Amino acid sequence: MWVVVGFVFFTLTAFVRIGQLGFVSQTPDHGAAADALVPPRAEITDRNGVPLARAFPAYSLWFNPKALGPKGQPLVKTPEEVARALVQIFPDEDYADLFAKLKAGKPTYLRRRVLPEEANKIFALGEPALEFPRETQRFYPQGSLAAHVLGYVDEEGHGKLGMEEVLDARLIDPAHRAEPVALSIDARAQGAMEDELSRGMLETHAKGAAGIILDVDTGEVIALASLPSFDPNRGDLARNALVFNRASNQVYELGSTFKPFTIASAIDAGVVTDMAVRYPATPLKIDGFTIHDSHAFGASLNVPEALIHSSNIVTAQVADKLGGQRLRDTMIALGMNARPTIELPAKGFPIWPKGEWPRLRTMTVSYGHGIAVTPLHLAAGYAALVNGGIWRPTTLFKVDPAHAPEGRRVFQASTSARIRQLLRLIVVDGTGKKADASGFRVGGKTGSAEKAGSHGSGYRNKTAIIATFAAAFPMDRPRYVVIAMLDEPQATQLTSGQRTAAWNTAPVVSRVIARTGPLLGVVPDGRRDVDVSDLTPLVANGDGE
Repeated sequence: MWVVVGFVFFTLTAFVRIGQLGFVSQTPDHGAAADALVPPRAEITDRNGVPLARAFPAYSLWFNPKALGPKGQPLVKTPEEVARALVQIFPDEDYADLFAKLKAGKPTYLRRRVLPEEANKIFALGEPALEFPRETQRFYPQGSLAAHVLGYVDEEGHGKLGMEEVLDARLIDPAHRAEPVALSIDARAQGAMEDELSRGMLETHAKGAAGIILDVDTGEVIALASLPSFDPNRGDLARNALVFNRASNQVYELGSTFKPFTIASAIDAGVVTDMAVRYPATPLKIDGFTIHDSHAFGASLNVPEALIHSSNIVTAQVADKLGGQRLRDTMIALGMNARPTIELPAKGFPIWPKGEWPRLRTMTVSYGHGIAVTPLHLAAGYAALVNGGIWRPTTLFKVDPAHAPEGRRVFQASTSARIRQLLRLIVVDGTGKKADASGFRVGGKTGSAEKAGSHGSGYRNKTAIIATFAAAFPMDRPRYVVIAMLDEPQATQLTSGQRTAAWNTAPVVSRVIARTGPLLGVVPDGRRDVDVSDLTPLVANGDGE
């Protein structure tokens, strides 16, 4: 009987405990076991699920001067010898910095990321004070790819610069750490853009570059590059000047790439109604300032010829008829007077002329001088030029096409259709010939602007230019805008001794489109194109800048 009673007692106790676990204690979904399976910081991926940032277990190098006891010597060898040995293992480390930390005799990190094979080499030094605590660290499996988009995680585990900073709270939230965050970036397109910009810099000895691929219907940034770049896996980013983002944070006068905005605004306003109307093409003197072109293109030009040859003189005359207020309103509608709409924390504020624009200001802005914006501003503006006239904010988050933002109408659909013709004509017959990519029906505009002088002097640096090409493809049904910019390119043998956009950034755009088009779902088709038959008879073929 006692055995039976004992058996019943223990059985009842077991059932009570099971009930407690089922109704009172934490479930496996929220318990410690589940937490162990969830990364301490959520993964960031590209739009196709390719990992761009993830957490992984790693070793750190910690200096423990009390390893041999509170009264023992911190090191077996001298601080000088240990510092030299560590530099042999980590050539990127600073000897003076390591020596100072070892000599101070205080507990500190010597390095936050150590590979197993490096730990073995340190262990072989025979210094008990050099310890290897196992920690979870942020790893960027694609290296420097999209570094300015991603940013990095600092030694305290907080995101800095890019989307790591923007998403910091979301990435460490226990309720969401198991869910990767998908960005709009396509790693394949990003790699192609960075590769071709790097090639363009090498060919022209440029000091920097920026590039963007933008979906014209959703505002998604498919690629955003700034060169020189950096490796977010390194630990010295706070001292690294390469973290500056030229695509979203640096403002430039982007020159003739602004001319299609002026022409589109004039078409919308009814100032330009006939493409055959000719304008004088001789130097134009306004308020003691002379507006001239890079070459003489004859006594007169019509609007298609003005864009094909990139005429400042004719564009200025169109802007003069349009008026400063209407051109200013167009620029505001395109977001040119505010920081770019992007999630990144580093967003440049445009150099924007305040108040009413006088006649000369209106004319210079019409061809891209006197107003400075980021390449991201330019990309969003060109998307509105070609997508039917709708400006949308740019984003680094993946967007469902069915739920794309409505945006705001800037140009009439008919104006957008005309601009698509004109942009295609520039690539077929004008300054943009080297941007053409067979079968992709590329349209676009060159821009080569002298850099402004230092300290707001108003003088131009005749030896330093910003070369930009703004393009869209395919022009019969635009899907993507592509921007390429080179900062201070030089005339080299590879650019036939030229330093303008027609010779350096236009070829970059051509190569980027040829490489990324098929990846983004645009199949080259040589049988299709934009119908420009009504414009072709109006132009005399020829190059100009």
